[in-house]
Amino acid sequence: MNGLTYALIIALITGVFLQWRLSARHIRHIRANRDAVPDSFTDKIPLDAHQKAADYTCAKTRARLAELGVSSLLLLIWTLGGGLDLLDSLIRTYNLPGLWAGTVFILAVMLIASLVELPLSLYRTFSLEQRFGFNKMTLKLFITDLLKNTLLALAIGAPLIMLVLWFMDNSGPWWWLYVWLTWLGFNLVMVWAYPAFIAPLFNKFRSLDNAELATRIAALLNRNGFTSNGIFVMDGSSRSTHGNAYFTGLGANKRIVFFDTLIDELSYDEIEAVLAHELGHFKCGHIKKRLTILGATFLAGFAILGALLGQPWFYTGLGVSEPSTYIALTLFVLVAPAFTFFLQPVFSSISRKHEFEADDFARAQVQPGSLINALVKLYKENANTLTPDPMYSAFHDSHPPAPIRIAHLASG
Repeated sequence: MNGLTYALIIALITGVFLQWRLSARHIRHIRANRDAVPDSFTDKIPLDAHQKAADYTCAKTRARLAELGVSSLLLLIWTLGGGLDLLDSLIRTYNLPGLWAGTVFILAVMLIASLVELPLSLYRTFSLEQRFGFNKMTLKLFITDLLKNTLLALAIGAPLIMLVLWFMDNSGPWWWLYVWLTWLGFNLVMVWAYPAFIAPLFNKFRSLDNAELATRIAALLNRNGFTSNGIFVMDGSSRSTHGNAYFTGLGANKRIVFFDTLIDELSYDEIEAVLAHELGHFKCGHIKKRLTILGATFLAGFAILGALLGQPWFYTGLGVSEPSTYIALTLFVLVAPAFTFFLQPVFSSISRKHEFEADDFARAQVQPGSLINALVKLYKENANTLTPDPMYSAFHDSHPPAPIRIAHLASG
């Protein structure tokens, strides 16, 4: 054990304790407000829907604590418990070439982590979501999605891992810059390719066939100079009753996607308002800003890994006896979240600021009441709590709490 060992233990214990305390506050706060709808929503949300949202949010929060416990224990087993060392020793007995050994090692870690997470995923889908009436997924569809995800991870992930490891082994002290450029290029390609080639593997998409709604949407896009390759409706109801809408893609592959559940729940005015909000993210440059922040964060991460790669204490402090580039990469990916969790409120604050700006843009495009009505319906249908604990929300919520967001829209 060295200083890094103690730093990891302290960071992990502090992070787990903090998240446990925040979750406990969150649950207490929601329970304390369970029996009364907030004043600004009394004419919009019935008490039974408010109580369902409270119970659903508490259940999800407890589930996240269970997931946190499992992931923290797995991290300790991989590192200080010698799990990575044991797996590395096993793979070395096969005398695979360096790139292949590293790729197999990383894929094996990913596979084991997925298997550990599988019972939790089954619980979320077939117990928690089922209990509150949201799940529409069958076991057959769950397994099919799982197999597709696994095959995609192999087809896309294996070559990417090999390329990254090759750069780490053959590019000298500036390898981390080349790896960052590779990561950046890969993400841009995936953003471009996802809507046209990957999303259709999991969901069915059809062109919006409502002429009146399509005309209104086209008018909104035209007056804002936004072009896309189509407006699509996705069969979200095949997996869940939750509703959503989003922009996706890059360049000529940009498209607008509505969940079929959203189309069924909202009026034309409300759908246009939701779309105006999403368009606001593009017009306000939020996509570029988020990519810039993410890119800068990963650049700093790769630079730190570049400094750690040749340090023996980095490996011994995390339970590894045989240093290697693939071990270093795996250790860094596993351990970094324990230290970066404390930055989460910063990123959440930036995201909430962007949501307010997108709301302001939408308010200038459509009637604010339409967006308010749409949000209220979405809060109700998705069972989003109206009374989150403020401190928990500051850490975890990418969107402003419902009362604050609605009040902001109504004040304009």
